[in-house]
Amino acid sequence: MPDERCVRIDTHFWTYDDGPMSERVKRTYNLSPSTVRRVREMAEEYHVASSQDAVVELAVDELERRLRDEREGEMWAATASDPQFQAESDELEQAFRSADRETWPA
Repeated sequence: MPDERCVRIDTHFWTYDDGPMSERVKRTYNLSPSTVRRVREMAEEYHVASSQDAVVELAVDELERRLRDEREGEMWAATASDPQFQAESDELEQAFRSADRETWPA
């Protein structure tokens, strides 16, 4: 008679799944009821994304893009008053002026 305290564990290689772990992380945020309602509406009524999680991801991606564009714009604006950048830009323009004329239509 087998010992009832023993547990048989099947260790054959075809009995387990070693696939990649999910790339999702479960988080909890405290949002206002109106924000929760708008996220739900965007997912369910307007079909902005396939789920409420996807709506939030889209919103975060868009905010990050806007912030990155703003920072990049500020950097380009700063170069307008940078004499070293302007000199290098003028030098490159002169160096490639003939090549541009050869390749760009008139």
